[in-house]
Amino acid sequence: MIRLFKRNKQELLTQKTEDMQTYGIGGTEVQGDASEAISEIAQNKTLLIEKLTADAPFKPEIVEGLTSIDDVFNHFQPSVEVDFEDAEGNSKEEKLSFRGLADFGVNGITAQSKFLKDLTNQKDQFLKIIKQLKSNKLLRKAAEKVETKEAMLNAIYAMMKEIEEA
Repeated sequence: MIRLFKRNKQELLTQKTEDMQTYGIGGTEVQGDASEAISEIAQNKTLLIEKLTADAPFKPEIVEGLTSIDDVFNHFQPSVEVDFEDAEGNSKEEKLSFRGLADFGVNGITAQSKFLKDLTNQKDQFLKIIKQLKSNKLLRKAAEKVETKEAMLNAIYAMMKEIEEA
């Protein structure tokens, strides 16, 4: 509750809170709310915290003269080795380097990783197939019947084999 008092032609603003504690000399402690400076992460976002260097430093290092984020990235050159696992269970290790804040985003990480680029391309191809199945009436009708569906799949497998052999 905020009250405004007028005293000697000056306006004094005082705030009374339930957190206040009064001391013998007349001072009053006002507890600050730490959450005012920290914004919450939206529910549809994910916060990923990762150690960006393989080894911790032997002793803390004080670095002066770094005046921009680019200077910090150029000095510390953060990088991390990541193990990816494909659908067959095979593991593939790749090194990701971070040269700016943009490298932490989806596009920045995907641009550095061949594995993630391949997954993105595969996802895009699947989305195109789904779009075709939704919009192409002849294809949808062919997929409804078992015989035409099998014939279509056999044709696709034959094309895939031909592409792989080329």
